[in-house]
Amino acid sequence: MEFDYDIVYSDRKTIQITVERDRSVVVRAPRSASAEQIDRAVQSKRFWIYGKLRHPQKYAPEWTSKTEFVSGASILYLGRHYPLEIVDEVFEGVRFDHRFYLSRRSQPQAAALFKVWFKERARQKITPLVEEMAERLGVTYNRIMISDLRYQWGSCTPNDNLNFNWRIIKAPMSVVKYVVVHELAHLIEPNHTPRFWNIVHVQVPRYEKARTWLRTYGHELQDGP
Repeated sequence: MEFDYDIVYSDRKTIQITVERDRSVVVRAPRSASAEQIDRAVQSKRFWIYGKLRHPQKYAPEWTSKTEFVSGASILYLGRHYPLEIVDEVFEGVRFDHRFYLSRRSQPQAAALFKVWFKERARQKITPLVEEMAERLGVTYNRIMISDLRYQWGSCTPNDNLNFNWRIIKAPMSVVKYVVVHELAHLIEPNHTPRFWNIVHVQVPRYEKARTWLRTYGHELQDGP
C-alpha cells in the first residue's frame, strides 16, 4: 500500500500523522526532519492509515452513495457528466454516444453492466498511456491490472505489477495521467521523497492540480457501480 501525503513543517519536535476528513494524509514534522525520516514514519504507520481511510462511520456518507439507473440519471465519465437513457430496444451491455444507453430489459443489472463497461474503457485508455509514459521514464513493468481498489487509485507491487482502480476512468484524462505517472515513478523511487515528486513533476508539471481534483471530487468516482 502506498499513500500520498502532504508535509507541514513547523518548530514542533516530533512527527505527527493525521488523516483528514477529505481522506488526505497530513504529516506535521520538525523543520530538521529529512524526507527519508518522514517517509519511514509514514510507512511504519501505513496499516493505521489504511484503517483510518476505510473507517465506515467517518467516510460512509461520502463513499456509499449509489446512482439510480433511470432515464435522466447523470453518469460521470472522463471528468464529464453524461445523461443515461433507458430505451425499449433490446441489446446487450451499455452503449455510449455522447450519452449512455441501456436496454430496459437490462435495467435490473445496470450496476454490474456499467462496471463491466467502465473496466473495459479503463483498460483501453490506461494501457497505452502506461506504455507511453513508461517509455518516457525509461522503466519496465510486469503486468497492468485493472482492479476494484476501493481505497486506492493505483498501486505498484514489489513484483513491478501496476494496479489501477477502474473507477479512475471517471476522472479527467489529466488526472488519469497523474495516477499512471505516480505509480510508474515508484519503479524508480519507492518512497514519496523529493526525488519521487520531482520525477512526477517532470512528466506532469501540474500534478498538484490533479491531486486537488481527486481530493475534491474523488468521492464522486465512487457513485454508481
